[in-house]
Amino acid sequence: MVRSSINDEVLHFAEDMGVVMEHSGIPRIAGKIYALLLIIPRSQLSADEIANTLKASRASISTMTRVLLQADLIDKVGVTGDRRTYYRIKPGTLGNLLRGSKSQISVFRNSVAHGLTLVKDKNSDAYHRLTDMLDFYSFLEREFPLLIERWETERPRRARS
Repeated sequence: MVRSSINDEVLHFAEDMGVVMEHSGIPRIAGKIYALLLIIPRSQLSADEIANTLKASRASISTMTRVLLQADLIDKVGVTGDRRTYYRIKPGTLGNLLRGSKSQISVFRNSVAHGLTLVKDKNSDAYHRLTDMLDFYSFLEREFPLLIERWETERPRRARS
């Protein structure tokens, strides 16, 4: 059983990560599952092990693992001779997390652009604030793909050294 090897500090980490990921639009329990899969010594856990460790319902774990699968953050795997389904962190998920952030930036940029259309006085403080925000989010939207590409290029080099 996994629970015996998980201490309170690890569970606190999972809770904290759940809150952080919730700010990115991922449900808190999905963030906790992700954190648990990140920090466990084994490479994978079954849905039952996740549910028991996090004291969550099997139905909740099933729903939230689907969210993480759709977000391309985890993989569903089988084990020879075992009928249970296991989950593990998908390799390369850091790039996937950044891609999710890029889409969030696009949402903010679109929202700010809409707000800017509502401001009629181009000399007002509101117009200047929104223009600055639009420029900032447009910059981030352009640069994020380049950052992801640089990360994915550098990562193999760092792993070799």
